[in-house]
Amino acid sequence: MQKKIYVVGMFDDGTASKVADAVKGVAGVTNVVANCEKSQVLVDYEGASEDAINAAISGCGVDVIG
Repeated sequence: MQKKIYVVGMFDDGTASKVADAVKGVAGVTNVVANCEKSQVLVDYEGASEDAINAAISGCGVDVIG
């Protein structure tokens, strides 16, 4: 399954990389692409909790908006 998550606060590639690494650490996540220019995170996952994915993003100081 793939989910597109819109975020606020991911202003540079360094933050995008930090977000991608955090989301990759969630069990069940198979691929992550964080794009600071589009303010979105694309996540491929199977069996991962959407709450856990959102928590990983929020843990980087980035707000999940949808």
